[in-house]
Amino acid sequence: MNIQSYLKGFQDYLKLERSLSKHSIDAYLNDVDKLQQYFLCIDKKLILTEITLKDLRDFVNWLNEMGMMANTQARVISGIKSFFGYLRQENIISDDPSGLLEAPKLSRKLPDTLSIHEINQLIEAIDASKPEGMRNKAILELLYGCGLRVSELTELRISNIFAESEFIKVLGKGDKERLVPIGSVALKLLEIYVSQVRVHLNIKKGHEDFIFLNRNGSHLSRISVFNLIKNLALKIGIQKSISPHTFRHSFATHLIEGGADLRAVQEMLGHASITTTEIYTHLDSDYLRSVITQFHPRS
Repeated sequence: MNIQSYLKGFQDYLKLERSLSKHSIDAYLNDVDKLQQYFLCIDKKLILTEITLKDLRDFVNWLNEMGMMANTQARVISGIKSFFGYLRQENIISDDPSGLLEAPKLSRKLPDTLSIHEINQLIEAIDASKPEGMRNKAILELLYGCGLRVSELTELRISNIFAESEFIKVLGKGDKERLVPIGSVALKLLEIYVSQVRVHLNIKKGHEDFIFLNRNGSHLSRISVFNLIKNLALKIGIQKSISPHTFRHSFATHLIEGGADLRAVQEMLGHASITTTEIYTHLDSDYLRSVITQFHPRS
């Protein structure tokens, strides 16, 4: 039973039944490819019906010996489990050897965040007199004001801005759409950029609906947003290692510290699981003490 003959079916399953993006599908296929590489390294033929839990545990040990980080190992194991789950579902194998395969224990590293003062400093450091200045201000306001991923920001379309209702439609992971409120400051900057700056660009064919464009009239790249934030941080002397995702972390943290409902934040972030959102509840002791004082009947 050759593994290659089943990868196409697995790919179709991920695309059609699980509605995953091409990027996610490629990641799952790469996980299975790593398993193939392991069997080649140990000079053993990979026969799906004969793989045991011990084989998979040895594979995980090999990943560890290769220096793979625990987070990456956990992701690869998840991909392998999905593959064998698919094979079991299709009755290609009778037993799933990955059922008891455990991922390495992961530490929940708290994400870096920016203070409101630091965010204001970064936005104020942008030179609005330059043609791209208003665009860059709108970018930072959207990252922080809407909690967007950088890919969601760069893929944002004019047709997905609903100014009257103050919502934007975002295309998130797995091509899942969600509506996110947009604040008045971000919306105003966005409208100024579109009506006074973007309108003067020579927009390339096929890029007409993308909001954020480069000076050549093309769809703005993710790396451009990373470079923008890196350069602003250097300009004002922020020592933290920050990225577009830092604004998303700050968005969630500041909302929760302000008393926002965790499930509302989950919805705005587009998290499939509430446990992903719970990492943002790393609130300081003074805030927790104030909650007890304010709301507990025995305080």
